[in-house]
Amino acid sequence: MAKDHPSREIADALKESFWALVGVALFSATINFLMLTGPLFMLQVYDRVLGSRSTSTLIVLFGMVVFVFITMGILDFSRGRVLARIGAHLHDRLDARVFRAVLRQAEFPAARARSSSAQRDLAQIQGLFSTPAFSAVFDLPWAPIYLSVLFLFHPLMGWLAIASTVLILALAVANQMLTKRSQNEALLAMDEAEMRGASMRKEIETLLGLGMRQNMMRRRTDANERALDARMHASDLGGGITAITKAFRILLQSTMLALGAWLVLQNALSAGAMIAGSILLGRSLGPVEQTVAQWPQIQRAWSARKSLTALLTALPERQKPMDLPAPQARIALNNLAVVPPGGRVPTLQGIRLTAKAGDAIAVIGPSASGKSTLARALVGLWAPAQGDIRLDGAELKQYDPDQLGTYLGYLPQDIVLFDGTIAENIARFSNQADPQAIVIAAQAAAAHDLILGLPDGYDTRVTDGGKELSGGQRQRIGLARAFYGDPIILVLDEPNSALDDEGIHALNQAIATARQLGKITFVMSHRRSALAHCNLVLMIDSGHMRAFGPRDEVLVKLMNAASPAVEARKRAQA
Repeated sequence: MAKDHPSREIADALKESFWALVGVALFSATINFLMLTGPLFMLQVYDRVLGSRSTSTLIVLFGMVVFVFITMGILDFSRGRVLARIGAHLHDRLDARVFRAVLRQAEFPAARARSSSAQRDLAQIQGLFSTPAFSAVFDLPWAPIYLSVLFLFHPLMGWLAIASTVLILALAVANQMLTKRSQNEALLAMDEAEMRGASMRKEIETLLGLGMRQNMMRRRTDANERALDARMHASDLGGGITAITKAFRILLQSTMLALGAWLVLQNALSAGAMIAGSILLGRSLGPVEQTVAQWPQIQRAWSARKSLTALLTALPERQKPMDLPAPQARIALNNLAVVPPGGRVPTLQGIRLTAKAGDAIAVIGPSASGKSTLARALVGLWAPAQGDIRLDGAELKQYDPDQLGTYLGYLPQDIVLFDGTIAENIARFSNQADPQAIVIAAQAAAAHDLILGLPDGYDTRVTDGGKELSGGQRQRIGLARAFYGDPIILVLDEPNSALDDEGIHALNQAIATARQLGKITFVMSHRRSALAHCNLVLMIDSGHMRAFGPRDEVLVKLMNAASPAVEARKRAQA
């Protein structure tokens, strides 16, 4: 459940770098103070050195300036390194948390179809710390100080600098307002094109087999062209205003120089102050201009922060439950009802059953009857909307998900093997994988000989979800993965959908082995061959439990219930 108040995790992660940010602020203060060296040096050269014609004074002043600027460069370099590391720390601190939220978001089928931008948002925030944009934010408070120095030279110079700042800000606001819509349209179109491109890459065989490539290419090209048009429109507007701002900036510098010269002619200003005033105007406008130039990046980072905050608020970190002792093979479903994530209508309800060690339950029923829903609920993927599932007396939610996964073996309907070797996939990519346990799992799943027949045996590498293998091979390797780690519950969703006769024989042998080892096995299937080694049958239809009990009793009951309907259909046809 989402929290009522926005997540403060990003702010809390930044607080860990509080003293580093204080150091950056001190560096910035020193750098900006030292930036006054240039105007002061110019003032002294014009008013003292040229007047006194003292070479020694010039050498001393120049030596001091060289030292100050070297110091300023070192401080600026150090400030950039510190800011980059603050960003890296923020990324490191939040990366795992954000990815866990992304994975939880993917539990919702509607969200799974969309590509999540959360990782990109986090990288956007981190990148801000390494750009001039963030440094400009620390420099911006010093602009009023430069303006104050100009007022000390002469009030007219100060007012000209203020007017210049206001005009540049006005141009920046105009730029933002005129280009914002086009930039947003470009981002949306780019996301659409990226999503369509990813979908095409994933389903390339379907595209080629059905001759759909050109049609789908046209849809992706349309999205790309919309993005390009929007970017060009924003670029034209932004480029025009940027050119005006650049020309205006040069004009302002010349205007300040002209004003200073006029004040010199009026004996209201010295020649050194005239040159220093022109330089100070550049210094005062510098942070403003830099902030304005980097404003789109600042805005993107701000939008990324808002998106991440919304994600972390909607999907707060789960509290880790207390570790429970390893359960015994006992499971009970008590008036279970399940609503798919994001849905409103239960696709499964009223399920009641108990099972003990050595039981194998065949879950049968027509398509879309709720078998896969039950499978997902049994392994904790979908939470009960009503009732509960208890493993050795404890509800599934009382187990840590990672801990629960070690007690369960799950074979989903759509088998996906991850990039790596067959052995790594069977071992669930454990860092402490036991080769002997891998072989035992494969033997229990009757897949050992199949794997040895592959080019490199257990070291055969698979990529792209295991597309190099046939559906039957993936299914049998997935079954071996389900057996790994000696789980007490096996949940097999349509385990024979892609198997040939040899594979079905191996599956039945694996179910028999599981019963001998004292495991509880759920076999979701609409094939009668799945019943061979099951001692219990659960019949589901339209999400409701129609029958449950010993296999032969349930089958007789179902046949007796079907006989009148069959006779009536025959009479109607006659």
